[in-house]
Amino acid sequence: MSFLWTVALCSIALAVVKISNWLYRWSNPKCNGKLPPGSMGFPIVGETIEFFKSHGCYEISPFVKKRMSRYGPLFRTNLFGSNTVVLTEPDVIFEVFRQENKSFMLSYPSAIVKPFGKDNLFLEHGGIHKQLKQITLQLLGSEGLKRNMIRDMDRATRDHLRSKASQGSFDAKDAVKSLILAHFIPKMISNLKPETRRNLLDQINAFNMDWFQSPFRLTTLKTLYRAYIARREAVKVLNDAFTRRKASRDKCGDFLDTLVEELEKESVIFDQGNFISLMFGLLVLSKDSTSIVICMAIKFISENPKALAELKREHEAILQNREDKESGVTWEEYRHKMIFTNMSFRRHWSHMENPLRRDDMHEQIGNGYTIPAGWIAAVVPSAVHFDPTIYENHLEFNPWRWEGKELRSASKTFMVFGAGARQCVGADSARLQMSIFIHHLVTKYDFSLAQEVEFVRSPFPHFPKGLPINISESPKSLV
Repeated sequence: MSFLWTVALCSIALAVVKISNWLYRWSNPKCNGKLPPGSMGFPIVGETIEFFKSHGCYEISPFVKKRMSRYGPLFRTNLFGSNTVVLTEPDVIFEVFRQENKSFMLSYPSAIVKPFGKDNLFLEHGGIHKQLKQITLQLLGSEGLKRNMIRDMDRATRDHLRSKASQGSFDAKDAVKSLILAHFIPKMISNLKPETRRNLLDQINAFNMDWFQSPFRLTTLKTLYRAYIARREAVKVLNDAFTRRKASRDKCGDFLDTLVEELEKESVIFDQGNFISLMFGLLVLSKDSTSIVICMAIKFISENPKALAELKREHEAILQNREDKESGVTWEEYRHKMIFTNMSFRRHWSHMENPLRRDDMHEQIGNGYTIPAGWIAAVVPSAVHFDPTIYENHLEFNPWRWEGKELRSASKTFMVFGAGARQCVGADSARLQMSIFIHHLVTKYDFSLAQEVEFVRSPFPHFPKGLPINISESPKSLV
């Protein structure tokens, strides 16, 4: 009996030693150099749960702020099961952006990537990413927007706002998403039957990022399952349209024509599944990211009469100088006449910047610390944008802070949307859609928030209860 007790005690002691050793190695990862200070949280989950706690969108995350206070501008942690160094110092952040595609490669948490399907191309690098970008810019680049998009985008926005204004009030969050898809889907596939187009729009709308905003809720699996079903149905529509277009060889002047032509090239490195995933991803990301920025714009100008008055002045001047009063926004007006509009929402574009970048090549040194190869370098632009030593009244919506400053390039004190080598191919399209929406909203309508709005990050910005607004046609409308 004593022998069995001895074996049991030895087994328990061995287990305790192994677990203790595992916990020690988790808390003190190996590094050929000096790791930044910090904590790794609980085994496996790390500090991910605290990272996801929602907070006001116009502030630094309490998760980051607490650790900056304790450890300084660089600290280590574990997020999404990956060892991570969080970067909040402007010089270091700027260097990470500068080294993208050299020492650092863009990375996303698997929780975001997997629901988009195994064929998604958004994480490709090098030659594959370059070719993918060239293909996509035929639709979303400056020339494509100027030649094929701006006129229809303007007409769709004008009609959509007129329809919503007749109701007296509406949820801007849902309405803007539907507007973007109603315009974007025909540009991608122009010959869908009305009922098929409506089905595709509904499925793309049903595919949302709610599972990522609160992954630890009991309802998350149900939400993720609904997103999976929506993706499956949307992909079926896209695949059927692609197959029919290949077989018929019809030319419809849309993005699907471009993809079919690319697929027929001898040097093609993509297959139909890749292009289906590309179309699906473009629809989802255009719908989600652009709608959030437009809703942010509505919220902030509704709460700032001075900024709203200046926007009205700028856009009414555009109308007065327009030869054809019935025409829509022109490319010249968008590029050169909407200076205050672009200034007003400059910092808000940066909220959409993905913060996670991976060092896949070799160890990097920052402030005397080592970022080991294979670790995540998590860039936090808000730590720069809400730094009181850089910006006076740093938490206020103040478009005038950008007067006289270059609006389209990054600097050490401003991380422009799409900063880094891997520029967001949809940034120009999103800016154009927002500018057109603001133009028609402030020149033709009176509007206000229908109720107090909840606007949070967890970790991406979103409106949990929507953005209800009251709206009516302005008696002073010039058009």
